Amino acid sequence: MLLLPAVYASAAEPTPPNASSASPAVNLAPSARSAVLMDADSGTVIFDKNSHDKLPPASITKIMTMLLIMEALDDGRLKLTDKVSTSEYAASMGGSQIFLEPGEEMTVDEMIKGIALASGNDASVAMAEKLAGSEAQFVNMMNEKAKQLGMNDTHFANCNGLPVADHYTSAHDIAVMSRELLKHTEITKYTGMYQDYLRKSSEKPFWLVNTNKLVRFYTGADGLKTGFTNEAKFCLSATARRDGLRVIAVVMGEPNTKTRNAEVASMLDYSFAQYTNYSIFKQGDPIGKVPVEKGQVAQLELTATHPYSVLMRKGASTGDIRHELQLDKNIKAPLKIGDRIGRIVVYQGNQQLTEFEVQSPITVEKASWWTLMKRTCSGLFS
Repeated sequence: MLLLPAVYASAAEPTPPNASSASPAVNLAPSARSAVLMDADSGTVIFDKNSHDKLPPASITKIMTMLLIMEALDDGRLKLTDKVSTSEYAASMGGSQIFLEPGEEMTVDEMIKGIALASGNDASVAMAEKLAGSEAQFVNMMNEKAKQLGMNDTHFANCNGLPVADHYTSAHDIAVMSRELLKHTEITKYTGMYQDYLRKSSEKPFWLVNTNKLVRFYTGADGLKTGFTNEAKFCLSATARRDGLRVIAVVMGEPNTKTRNAEVASMLDYSFAQYTNYSIFKQGDPIGKVPVEKGQVAQLELTATHPYSVLMRKGASTGDIRHELQLDKNIKAPLKIGDRIGRIVVYQGNQQLTEFEVQSPITVEKASWWTLMKRTCSGLFS
């Protein structure tokens, strides 16, 4: 199986260059039980408050649900026009919902709207069953993805965040999965929408209003997900983009929505006032070529699927910044999509600023002996 070439990368969490500490002296989220502020491109942590505390996330859980949906759309397992049928179990979910009836069908596109805007617990379960056959199997996929992303503070027990034992994550891990979701740039078409309708052609159209009011009232905000239960209190993973800089602000355990939104706005304000980014690759830029020994394809062409940049304090010197694509030795087939094949290392002078792990953008099977022979002969006579 061959998929479209791209490059997948993840980064460590370096301190911003020319900054003495990742966190400012002022507590940007004094009322939050836990918080983190992260640059979306590089993964650099700007502000941290108890960010590894394991806490109930409420509906912020749905960020992982949306991530698995977007991955399924990318690799062709789903189409936005596919119909999704609602089981009795999915329709029985309480809390935030879009009031799906047993047997009711909606498209994937409509279900994503129901999850992103209205935080539909019923829509989340319907999509979980569509993708995995059961919510339980989908939760296994969620936990496997969390493991792949290095979310060591996380264990999921359902796909929507309704209160249940052994369901927890951290502000740090929420920022990590938010960053991963934002690599699917089309998601903000949904999370950044303030209002829309479902069942438009029916006698009872259902009005959706985004539970994240920042998308209407904060300039540049276009996601991602709110959450509330009595146990979790008021939570939010918010993202905003200004002048090419995208940041993610996560708060957990806030006392009310007003305080939650105000403290997140302060975190975002701080980011845009203090920082800028230095572009390494723009989305679509060629990154390099990677030979694959004995592969069905002899060479991978890497292309940036999203922006790669280094977070810098405003006014800091950007001279002498350079990057290197450093490939692992002996890259051989078979390769699975996501297998590590090297890294991009960014330097300023002799100082390493950050690095991005480079993963295989496609699955590459071993070439047949006939393919290898033709390749050898072609090399001899070319």
